[in-house]
Amino acid sequence: MNAEAFSTSIFVKRATYIVQEIASLADAIEFLDEWPEDRRDLIHETALRVCYDAHDGRKPVSAARNAFLGFSERAGIFIDPTSAMRWIAACTSGGGKIQV
Repeated sequence: MNAEAFSTSIFVKRATYIVQEIASLADAIEFLDEWPEDRRDLIHETALRVCYDAHDGRKPVSAARNAFLGFSERAGIFIDPTSAMRWIAACTSGGGKIQV
């Protein structure tokens, strides 16, 4: 297991119909770096700093996961994983075949 992997993934709403899995420090840092500048606040700054500290070995990965989780909840983008899985399971697919 990757030392920078989260114990359990965090699911966040990336866009209206897009749910993104955040499974590691790299995922969290990338997500936070891409967060719109006009929506950044102290919670965002703190989460990003804790993630970088964990990446550099100054804080445990669990602290970074908790900081990112707090950020996602505060930003209103946290998705309960059971809800995300039910949504995925409910999707019906045509199996990828082209219908003519």
